[in-house]
Amino acid sequence: MNKTIGVTVLLITSLPLVVCAGGGFNSPNNWDNSPNNWENSSNTWENSPNNWENSPNNYLYNDRTIRDSNGDAKGYAVPKADGGINFYDNDGNRTGYLPRPRER
Repeated sequence: MNKTIGVTVLLITSLPLVVCAGGGFNSPNNWDNSPNNWENSSNTWENSPNNWENSPNNYLYNDRTIRDSNGDAKGYAVPKADGGINFYDNDGNRTGYLPRPRER
């Protein structure tokens, strides 16, 4: 019985190391990538579809709009402070993310 408890404690204490080393960095469950993180919400001005920088009508100074091959705006991309990128459709719904680059 003591051996089982010792193995369980070892597994529980080493689990965070396995998760961090095993790709938890890019997981959608990672707080940096989570849609529940305020920094990823379209309710912030930076990510809002009402922000002129994200508007498909801003043709001159817009490097955030994502356009299809016909030139129609399909959404926008907003750089995150940590180096990642959030992707939204034109209505401000978050459609995906690109995690920050890994440090070597």
